[in-house]
Amino acid sequence: MVNARDISQDKTIGDLGREAIWFLSHTVVAVVLLAIVIGVMSLNHPDPDSPAPKQLATVLAFLVPMIGGLLLARIHRNAVATYVWISGLVFFSLICVRVLDLPTGNGLCENCGAIEKLWRTFFTFSHGSGLMSGDGLLVGAWIPLSLIGYAVGARLALKP
Repeated sequence: MVNARDISQDKTIGDLGREAIWFLSHTVVAVVLLAIVIGVMSLNHPDPDSPAPKQLATVLAFLVPMIGGLLLARIHRNAVATYVWISGLVFFSLICVRVLDLPTGNGLCENCGAIEKLWRTFFTFSHGSGLMSGDGLLVGAWIPLSLIGYAVGARLALKP
C-alpha cells in the first residue's frame, strides 16, 4: 500500500523538532521502564551466578516496556513511538563496536573470535566473556530489547 502523502514532506522545522523531542522522550521512557524492572528485580537480591533471574529479567526487559509503549501510545496517539526501535538498533551497534575493541587477555574469552566475543558478552546467561565487567547482558541486550519492546507495544496500540 502506498501512502497518499510522504510523511517527511511538508514539515516545518518546528514539526521536525517536536518529533525529535518526542523520539527522545519515548526512548528515555523505555529506558526508565527497564530501570524500574532492574530495580524491582534487585530488591529480591538474586544470585548473580544463577541464570534464572537473568532469563526472567530478559523477558521482563521486553514485556514491561512493551506494555508501557502500548499504554502511552494509546493515550498520546503518537506515531513517533513506533520508531524507538531504531535507537535500540543504533545503541546495540555502538556497543558491539565497543566490545570488539576491548582487549582480551587471560580469562573466559582469551581466544574468542568476533562472533563468539559478542555472543558470550551479550547473549550468554552463564559462562560469559568476562568483558564489560559482566554488564554485557544489561548494556548490550536489555537496553536494546527494552527499546524494541517499547516500539512493538506502540505499534500494537496504533494498529488500525
